[in-house]
Amino acid sequence: MEPPTLLTMQAIALDRFGGPEALALRTLPIPAIGPDEVLLRVEVAGVGEWDPFEREGGYAQMLGRAPQFPYVLGSEGAGTVVAVGGRVSRFREGDRVYALGFLNPRGGFYAEYAAVSADLVSSLPGALTLEQAAVMGGVGTTALRGLEDTLRLKPGESVMIFGASGGVGHMAVQLARRMGARVLAVASGVDGVALVERLGADAAVDGRNADVLAAARAFAPEGLDAALLAAGGEAAQKALLAVRDGGRAAYPNGVQPAPQARAAVQLSSYNGEPDADIIGRLNGLIASGSFDVEISRTFPLAQAAEAHLALGRHHLGKFALRVT
Repeated sequence: MEPPTLLTMQAIALDRFGGPEALALRTLPIPAIGPDEVLLRVEVAGVGEWDPFEREGGYAQMLGRAPQFPYVLGSEGAGTVVAVGGRVSRFREGDRVYALGFLNPRGGFYAEYAAVSADLVSSLPGALTLEQAAVMGGVGTTALRGLEDTLRLKPGESVMIFGASGGVGHMAVQLARRMGARVLAVASGVDGVALVERLGADAAVDGRNADVLAAARAFAPEGLDAALLAAGGEAAQKALLAVRDGGRAAYPNGVQPAPQARAAVQLSSYNGEPDADIIGRLNGLIASGSFDVEISRTFPLAQAAEAHLALGRHHLGKFALRVT
């Protein structure tokens, strides 16, 4: 497959930070690649739960970065390799891959082409479709950072996944089960409970309408060993009371309001940035058995603003953008 002969592409870009109305379809130059990069023709992009925060300028302010406009969002996607840098040997033109690029200075995946570090590019793991792989990278690495690197979850331990029917949460349920843990999934709504039960949770409870603390104590009478909070709020705060003295709890930075725990519980926040090591671990866990990525809705690229609005409403799993 030849690299693109055209010099421009269609992309959803920001000319300023702001609300969903700031997202506009633009014609932009196709990014050039460096010697350690891959140029991907994007077919599907994931819509991250963190994308609105980035759209509003939250990361730029938090990290003290001066943004360059037009600014293309999108930290995950999948498609076909159309060009590789001179030092890249793992991939060649025509490979079907998924990739990550959080705050990529070359531009994100809300575009027909993306230039990505080869270290953050991977073949599709297991039996995942291209669309599933496109949306799972960010939430998958975030879930695994929490379970394996922060909580250091062990086989046989009990863990509560709070926000279990969302993007990070539904990945965490499956990864924790694959790691040998007993999983109590706190989901959103009847449909959320049905999803996590289908994904293999040992027990499931509706965090909106049920007594989560009572369910947790029934699941682990001596207290939960660990908890991963993919969502915050009053119910999450109350659920932490079910973690035993000496237990651990973790949440990704960005969960609001930030959870608080009593002194006897080790509470940690963490970042979910991807690298080659965690992508490899994630791929290995996914490929070791049946695995599902829930995509509740796919939007055309031009409807990215509608996708951002929908993030604020009840939904399961992930949203996708169909780019090409």
